Amino acid sequence: MNWDSFLAYPIEDLPFVALVLIISFTVHEFAHAYSAYKFGDNTPKDMGRVTLNPRVHIDVLGAILILIAGFGWAKPVLVNSSRFKNPRLMGVIVSAVGPLSNLLLGVLGIVILLTLDSTGWMYAGSNGLNLAIERFLSYFIYLNFLLFIFNLIPLPPLDGYRIIQDLLPLNARIKMDQNVQWGVYIFLLLVFIPPLRRVTLDPILGWWVPLSHFFAKLFQPLF
Repeated sequence: MNWDSFLAYPIEDLPFVALVLIISFTVHEFAHAYSAYKFGDNTPKDMGRVTLNPRVHIDVLGAILILIAGFGWAKPVLVNSSRFKNPRLMGVIVSAVGPLSNLLLGVLGIVILLTLDSTGWMYAGSNGLNLAIERFLSYFIYLNFLLFIFNLIPLPPLDGYRIIQDLLPLNARIKMDQNVQWGVYIFLLLVFIPPLRRVTLDPILGWWVPLSHFFAKLFQPLF
């Protein structure tokens, strides 16, 4: 059986993809939990989410789905924004730090890759090891920029939806809550119907390329 036809990534690359997702999902959810806890909400702390232990953040179904469809999720962090001193502002920050953590990880991957390249390390030593590290860093950069963009899409249950919700007036927020189920259905249709996905999500997610080129050019003079 040709498993590649059922997977979003080549089967030989799955160990790299899985390792990247474990790191990226864990940091993303930890960022939500830690910021909410620091702003005064003990809910994430009480649920054991203020930790970098991947076991409490990884959702098995979401991880499997990203290997098959290219999209997935971790376990969402439950937050009670009413405990914040400034619920709307701090709610926006708590929602935004998850995607921003992925952006920072992607930038870190670029910096590490440029460092290894400038020192000549990538061209010395074991060729197999160098190729493995290069493949890992390539997925590390790609998936983190992808998660950054994907999570900012303003559809439930993504972080972008919660950010927009906290920025809008109360009346608009109430209407969004009343129609949230339709937003979820739209999201699922865009993800799982290829023709719709090709003209909606794929062009948006394609922005990871210019984003990564921008940061590569930004840091290149340092090396």
